[in-house]
Formats: sequence, C-alpha cells, structure tokens
Amino acid sequence: MNGFLSALGQKLAERWLSLLVLPGALFLATATTARILGQAHALDYGRLTDWITHWARNPAATTAGGQVVLIGAVLAAAAAAGLAAQGLGTLLQRTALAADWHNWPPPLARWTGAVVTRRRARWTAAVRRYQQQLSTDARSLARTGSRPDPLPRRTAHLAMQRIAAEEPDRPTWSGDRIHAATVRLERDHRLDVPVLWPYLWLILPETPRAEITAAEQALTRAAALGGWALLYAPLSAWWWPAGPLATALAITARYRFRSAVDAYTRLLEAAIRLHATDLAAQLGIDHSGPPDPVLGNALSQHLGSRAPTPPASGGASPD
Repeated sequence: MNGFLSALGQKLAERWLSLLVLPGALFLATATTARILGQAHALDYGRLTDWITHWARNPAATTAGGQVVLIGAVLAAAAAAGLAAQGLGTLLQRTALAADWHNWPPPLARWTGAVVTRRRARWTAAVRRYQQQLSTDARSLARTGSRPDPLPRRTAHLAMQRIAAEEPDRPTWSGDRIHAATVRLERDHRLDVPVLWPYLWLILPETPRAEITAAEQALTRAAALGGWALLYAPLSAWWWPAGPLATALAITARYRFRSAVDAYTRLLEAAIRLHATDLAAQLGIDHSGPPDPVLGNALSQHLGSRAPTPPASGGASPD
C-alpha cells in the first residue's frame, strides 16, 4: 500500500508540474518581460538582463528565507495561471462543441442560430454541387464508356466535408463532427447515442476504453492550449511579441482540437458499432449479426428512450 501511494503521489506531482506549473512559469516569465520592456523596448534584451541582475542582488532574493518565499510564490502563481488556462479551455471546449447552444441566453442563442443557418445553407449548396458532379460523371460514363476524371468529384466532396459531414446543426465544424456520428447511428441503426453511451461504456473492453480516454484527454489538452492563447493575448497590449505568440498558440490549439475531435468521434462511432450487440446480450436482448434498426429499436425501448417503432413491410423502419 505504501508503494502504491508513493507511486500515485509521484504521478500526481508529475502531472501537476507538467500541466500547471511549467506552462504557468513560462506565462509568468512572459508577463514579467512584458512589464519590464514594454512596447518601447520590446526587444531590448540588455535592459531585461540588467533588470534581472539588479533584482538578483536584492537582499530579499539572496537570503534562504527570501528564496523559499519567492519559490513558493512563483509556484503558487504558476499553478493559479495553469488553473485559469484550464478553466478557459473548458469554456472554449463547451463553446466549440456547442451541444446545448439552444439553451444559451437569448442573444447568444439567436446569434448562434444565425451561424447555424448560414452553415446549413453553405452545406446545402455544396451538396448540390457534389450531386451535380455525380450526375455529370454518370452521363459521361454512359456516353463514352470510360471513367471520368475523379478529381472534380473528389474536390466537390471535400468542399462538402469541410463544412460538415452531415447537415449542420452546430455553429462549428467540431460540434458538427460529433453530431454527425449520432445522426449516422440514428439513421442507419436507430441507436440513440446519448442514452446508449453510458451503458455501453461500462461494458467496453480495456483497449477501446483506453483509446477513447486518450482521445478525450488530447481534446482537453488542445482546449487548454486555447486557454493559454487567451491568457497571452492581453499581454500584447504591453509587449507586442506576446501577440504573435498568442496567435501561434491559437492556431496550434485549433489544429489539435479539430484533430482530437475527429479521432474521438471515429473511436466513439466504431465502439458503438462494434459493441452494441454486446450491450444487447448484457441486457438480455436476443440479436444475432451486426447492429441494425431492429436492434436499435429494441435497445431504445429497453432503455426507455423511445416508444417501439412498428415494423414496415420487410423489417423495421429506419425512420
């Protein structure tokens, strides 16, 4: 037990140091540099060196007691900055995914609704262009007997995917990327993901659980990096080099966030498609073969998310 607690404490200390203290110390150093140099002497490293040398000779910094107090203050301030960045990152993540944007305050909800409407119009136009390209390629194939150049079709499809994989329902690409997975699973298999997922998570094997957890952690880290960008941005009012630094952090955070969302969504959808029948077996639902609308309706009825859907001719209706 002592060995376990020691290893746990060491791991927590390492995470505290890497996630909070080190990035926070870098932020404090940047803020101190901004305060010392200002806009007029933004790149005057001699001025910065002179100030640090003068400060290091201060009696308060040379005594053992003063150094202990100073180190404690720096660690506390760095940790506070790290917590602030993580809090801003959480806010950014919720805003970017926008799962509950309909419940936002009325001014924000109206503005977000207008953004969703514009995205939906762009997506509809892109889908129309893609379908027209498919029709053109089909006519060309029927007329000439040879396959047309696939580049225009791929370009039209990529333009549609850059907006959203399915009809937009969120104000951002990241939010729609996750929403698209739930739409596909509902449409193809009648699986109600928000209701199904907590039950499925409890029975997933260790490997998919670890992969999904790692993807979720990457998503959180990317959002926290965006939080650091928000903290660095105001420093540009006192020291202009903080502006390019904040911009670089924001661009990196955006790229990592989108990549993490895509990876997380792929893993989420794959886990549901692969293990929905396992959940059905755990719940006592008799089903053989891959997930289908019959299984989706049975799971939803069992978990109480919807009333049973009457079967149409030839099977259960996917609607």
